[in-house]
Amino acid sequence: MRYLIGIDVGTTGAKALLIDEKGKIVARSSQEYPLLTPKIGWAEQNPLDWWKATIKVIKEVLKISQVNATPDLIRGIGLSGQMHGAVFLNKKGEVLRPAILWCDQRTQEECSRINQIVGEEKVLDLTSNPVLTGFTAPKILWVKRHQPKIYEITDKILLPKDYIRYRLTGVFASEVSDASGTSLFDVRERKWSKAMLRKLGISSSLLPPVYESKEVSGRINKTTATQTALKEGTPVVGGAGDQAAGGLGNGIVEKGIASSTIGTSGVIFAHSEKAKVDKAGRVHTFCHAVEKAWHIMGVMLSAGGSLRWFRDNFCEQEIKEAKRKGIDPYELITGQAKKVPVGSQGLIFLPYLMGERTPHKDTRARGGFFGLTASHKKEHLIRSIMEGVVFGLRDSLEILKEMGIEIKEIRASGGGARSSLWCQMQADIFGKKVIRTNIKEAPAYGVALLAGVGSGIFENIRKTCKRTIKVTDTIEPVPENVEKYERYYRIYSSLYPALKPSFDKLPAIC
Repeated sequence: MRYLIGIDVGTTGAKALLIDEKGKIVARSSQEYPLLTPKIGWAEQNPLDWWKATIKVIKEVLKISQVNATPDLIRGIGLSGQMHGAVFLNKKGEVLRPAILWCDQRTQEECSRINQIVGEEKVLDLTSNPVLTGFTAPKILWVKRHQPKIYEITDKILLPKDYIRYRLTGVFASEVSDASGTSLFDVRERKWSKAMLRKLGISSSLLPPVYESKEVSGRINKTTATQTALKEGTPVVGGAGDQAAGGLGNGIVEKGIASSTIGTSGVIFAHSEKAKVDKAGRVHTFCHAVEKAWHIMGVMLSAGGSLRWFRDNFCEQEIKEAKRKGIDPYELITGQAKKVPVGSQGLIFLPYLMGERTPHKDTRARGGFFGLTASHKKEHLIRSIMEGVVFGLRDSLEILKEMGIEIKEIRASGGGARSSLWCQMQADIFGKKVIRTNIKEAPAYGVALLAGVGSGIFENIRKTCKRTIKVTDTIEPVPENVEKYERYYRIYSSLYPALKPSFDKLPAIC
């Protein structure tokens, strides 16, 4: 039997899946690491924490599967990870500062400068996307402006998973799906944009070569082999950014199917055979991990992150009880929401805890509860948070509909897919059936499949996804809930425009 490993370097932790040549999951492991928020709106992590966690999860899946005794049976490794982050390395390959993450909001001035230098329409034309605070290019300019001594000695700038690739193989490389989110990449042509680099004064030498997702980009080096029990020379494929990888793991490899992912962020992800671009720049058009294909996605910044915020700050009792019972605290938290009727009795949550990306592109947007009364209790707040997240995801679906992208079914993914209540909310608020599959860790699974294609075990990624990913559950919308949520969604949609002037005034007071 031959095996493959998929590694996902996420925001909250690293995961590894070991699968066999039939696509069956044999072993899994995860390891958390801290998120650093030194200032309001900042989000950083230490890349060395990613590396330590990666080593641990690799060793763990090898031990669980007992493949560590015969490492030559591992035929390939795929990498996925949080997108847009920036890792600055010197000539020795040493990390120069904490990585600035996708959810960091410090770079609004740099985004404005890029739009002034290049022009908003030209940025959209060159990269198929507007430049946003979460993307990589403004992070680079921020370091160049605010930490010039670090920038002067920077030899390479890597995305999170590509730093792990470097540590595993000693090779600097990236791939098309992750590079698409840098504001430095020609998404239509699937290569670095010389025009963007020239206009922004960023040397192409700072960026790594770019591969297609299935291509072998490097091989496990001797140091890594010693640390992990992997065999030296094991191929590592290009892999994919977490959303494209999750698209593969959910089987989003043909038109008509989309995925709805509720993780820290929230994502609506749809396959496209063409590089369609929203002229208003509200959704992203990136290269898919499938060759000659693209994906279009809307991203909200605080989806599961909103519920986690509530858990961490207001659910100490549930956390203690869950620990005592040996269960996930979210089981107790979401269990309370089941007591509350559809619409949370008029309570609506705005999930803008980190600003917002789709559809508003507004770093100043703020979260809040609308309609709060003395009759509302804790369980109402919990349910309204869950509903507010799904309303935010529906914003993306509405834009895809405007773009002529037909969606017949939606596949639930991320931590939110484990909640039957959250899945039912999605079916009711979207007005479409929601499907769950046999794959729970979609990004890691998706890149494990890519490793199989790159190493020659699998023929191609489309056929492999269709063969290995199976529907396990279908949630149909409840007509009366659909009707009621439709009215609530109209109110939800009116709140941001009404509050935007106030959002804009807050920073001057804080």
